[in-house]
Amino acid sequence: MAILITRPGKNALYVQNPVMTAAGSFGWGHTYRGLVETDKLGAIVTNPITVQPWSPASGTRVVPLPGGVLVHTGLPNRGLRRVLKEFSTVWSSLPVPLIAHLVATDAAEVRSAAVELDHAESVAGIELGLPDDLEWQAASDLVRAATQGAPEKPVIVRLPAGDALAIAAAVADAGADALVVAAPPRGIARDRGSGQLVRGRVYGPLVKPIALHLLATLHETLRGIPLIGAGGIHDPQDARDFIEAGAVAVQVDSLLWTQPNRINRIARDLGGGIVTRRMDAFPDEWHADMGDTEFRRRFGDE
Repeated sequence: MAILITRPGKNALYVQNPVMTAAGSFGWGHTYRGLVETDKLGAIVTNPITVQPWSPASGTRVVPLPGGVLVHTGLPNRGLRRVLKEFSTVWSSLPVPLIAHLVATDAAEVRSAAVELDHAESVAGIELGLPDDLEWQAASDLVRAATQGAPEKPVIVRLPAGDALAIAAAVADAGADALVVAAPPRGIARDRGSGQLVRGRVYGPLVKPIALHLLATLHETLRGIPLIGAGGIHDPQDARDFIEAGAVAVQVDSLLWTQPNRINRIARDLGGGIVTRRMDAFPDEWHADMGDTEFRRRFGDE
């Protein structure tokens, strides 16, 4: 069943499953080949892309936390044109829509990048990642630049966690086709190896209550724009909590770094692919991850 994850209209984006990858967690679309059944997902969101190449962050990049991890990568990438040249063929071969995550810098760059992505046949939509500490007017300008540059493709906007409630209405009014709630929150943690304090984004199950609160609040206050939940989703119930709170779809991030195949379990659950066993089945004739194909192989199409 097709699920509409953006506003209706000529730029509408439909997916077959409400479970997607999150920006920065799934590489460029081929990294998890053989580990994740891509065709069972709703869509793939790329690593963050900037107009000009960005280098990796120096120093400590990962700091373990109780219940999560702090990550500081610097968003390394080869720049928009080289990324398109290198990965367009990969994206075209994917069985699900590809959403390019564009890092919002300034309005002029965002508009020019959106123009290129709008013409890329391998790209089904654009996800605009807004920076932190952004006032509503600046956020509105960035979103308007993206929608003007890409009139043929949906522009999904990922809100920064700290400013989500303050700028969401302005972003929606500026033409966003959907909102991702939200980017991983910023944090600081001490690296035990170097003894230094490291700034980065916080991932893991501990993020879920924050993201879920933001999404539920926006669902109650905003109308007419789809919300996509993101943050701390590590099992099917986590994903269902976001759907119950008002999300039309969800994005999975840090789970992919530890148990990548578990995203397929979440996708099967939310997509109706987890089956219950027959009443007369023996205990060893069913397990939690049995899908429709396995069910039919054992029991036929009853």
